[in-house]
Order: sequence, then structure tokens, then C-alpha cells
Amino acid sequence: MRVPTDNFRLGSDLPSVIRALASQVLPQFAVQINAVSEGRISGHYNAMDAHPTTGLWQQGDYIRNKSPVVLGTAGSQYVLKGWICVAGGESGTWAEDRGVTGT
Repeated sequence: MRVPTDNFRLGSDLPSVIRALASQVLPQFAVQINAVSEGRISGHYNAMDAHPTTGLWQQGDYIRNKSPVVLGTAGSQYVLKGWICVAGGESGTWAEDRGVTGT
């Protein structure tokens, strides 16, 4: 999880920082802690059904596929594991991360 580092999101005075922590940051921590407590090796907040089409992304950012299934035709099947940002920017440029199944 990324904690916001820009002051305009958190605010410059203590009350607005506390409000931002309570409404934006701490709930995301709770999701991660709950995922780990459910027996997952690590909680992931970045699983989606498709690569992002909005937002600011950096080269190297990775989004896991929330619903992986076997795709392709016989002899060239693969699992779409996720997407990696190959060029940063507004919405980024994304490439599929495929895992070949061997069938």
C-alpha cells in the first residue's frame, strides 16, 4: 500500500491530517491486516479485473489479475497473471503479464 506523501492530500494542519488518516489511510491498513489474518501470505490491494485506465502510474507498477483463468487455444494456452506499467504517466501504458500453461 502506498501512503500519500503529498501535503495537499493530507492537509497542512493537524486536524485535517488526522481526518485524512482516519478516512483514507487507516481503512487501507485494515484491509491488509484482515487479508493476512485470513491466512493469506500477503494482502493485495492492487488486484483488478483489467488494467487501469485512469490515474497517475509509474513505470514498473504492477496490477494483479483479480480473476485469472486459462485463456488461448489448445497448444498456446496461458493465464493472464496481471499487467505491468511499461510507460508511466496519466493512466500509463500497460503490458499483459502472461504465464504459459504448457497446454
